[in-house]
Amino acid sequence: MNSIALVKYRGNIKRALEQGLVHIGGFGELASPVLIKPNICTINDGTGYSVTRVETVEALIELLLETDKRLSIRIVESDSESKFAKEAFQKFGYTQLCADMEDSGFDVGTVNLSNTPLMKLSFQGDYFENPELPEVIINAGYFISVAIPKTHYLAFLTGVLKNLFGTLPRKNQAFYHSRIDEVIVDLARIIRPNLSIVDARVGVEGWNGPKTRQLGAFIMGHGAVSVDSTMARIMGFEPEQVPHIMSAYDYDMGTINPIVSGESIDSFRIKFASPR
Repeated sequence: MNSIALVKYRGNIKRALEQGLVHIGGFGELASPVLIKPNICTINDGTGYSVTRVETVEALIELLLETDKRLSIRIVESDSESKFAKEAFQKFGYTQLCADMEDSGFDVGTVNLSNTPLMKLSFQGDYFENPELPEVIINAGYFISVAIPKTHYLAFLTGVLKNLFGTLPRKNQAFYHSRIDEVIVDLARIIRPNLSIVDARVGVEGWNGPKTRQLGAFIMGHGAVSVDSTMARIMGFEPEQVPHIMSAYDYDMGTINPIVSGESIDSFRIKFASPR
């Protein structure tokens, strides 16, 4: 929980993820269904890097299935004001990826969380009280958040924690914007990702651009706070500047000062413009 892998991308995504897993001790205990939450924030990716790229998820799935070919794997996302999940899965290659995996005999598919049964959860959070969330999320066997490093006008930064916002089934997710940090932290407390990955090959200034920054790295760990804190530093910020990171830190999801294995933070650090 308190250590992360920082791996240099050298042209092979699967190899970079393999190296990261070695540094953090592997996947840990896997159980079906394995849910993979990419950051699919829009149907119109203005930069080409605002959405988690399908090749990263494909490499991750290959590694999961090499560990246990019997796993049931679902790629999950909700509808939002800026996209319908079904259309986004199709446009960004996830539908085809799952079809190819199924043709090879593996149980891999997509799930639109806005069209799945909800379950009421006994939970008292900073924002939510006994929320109704997708049943598949609550009953996940293993959860992986795969994010992109981005600045964000409301949440300051988008990483593996902010990526959980996309599990909310309500299409009008702007309803939650006035208290977005509390919502993010409550979702993190409920979901508690087993593995967090930031595809930091390219970072984005703004949730959908307009500017990109070449970083050339992958950040991986079992503690979401540890991963996002490292991402913040690579982007030229400190975790203390990001309210939802600091609030999540209080709930035992990693540390803001993790042990970094692999490369050094300074070898990747690039100053992003502040979103505020």
